[in-house]
Amino acid sequence: MTTLQNLERWADDHRPSWLSFIRALLGIFITYKGFHFMANIDQLQHLTNSLDLSFAGVTIAHYIVFAHLLGGPLLAFGLYTRFMALIQIPILLGAVFLVNSSLKNDLLVSNSAFEVSLITLVLLLIFLFIGSGKYSIDYLRHKRKDKLREVRKKHAQSHV
Repeated sequence: MTTLQNLERWADDHRPSWLSFIRALLGIFITYKGFHFMANIDQLQHLTNSLDLSFAGVTIAHYIVFAHLLGGPLLAFGLYTRFMALIQIPILLGAVFLVNSSLKNDLLVSNSAFEVSLITLVLLLIFLFIGSGKYSIDYLRHKRKDKLREVRKKHAQSHV
């Protein structure tokens, strides 16, 4: 086992369990937003078209819906957590810096959409780096792989 794997195992064993609860809530919230965007796809397409990007706003709108509907549940269950966080980050970067740019005009005005987008972006960055934690499908998969590796190693040693 490599040093990185040992470090990741140690981090999983010593990570507070409340982070898994936060990860699950984040996944549920992202799934909710995916359904919300799907129900209001015309508004989302209008919003993405108004960003004056060189590529089609319709494509971006469909990517947002697809990424949220796929990534949200997988984040909630802790399956492919880092990858699912990674595919959400460009969406939230766009939400923070492009869509919610009204904050640039007045820093003293509260903008709840900006704040929610920023908190979601920060949480996604956290889970991109720390992973899913002990209470996740990823953890169970890695634990199973480790057991299979040990069994194969013992089996190979007994036949030598």
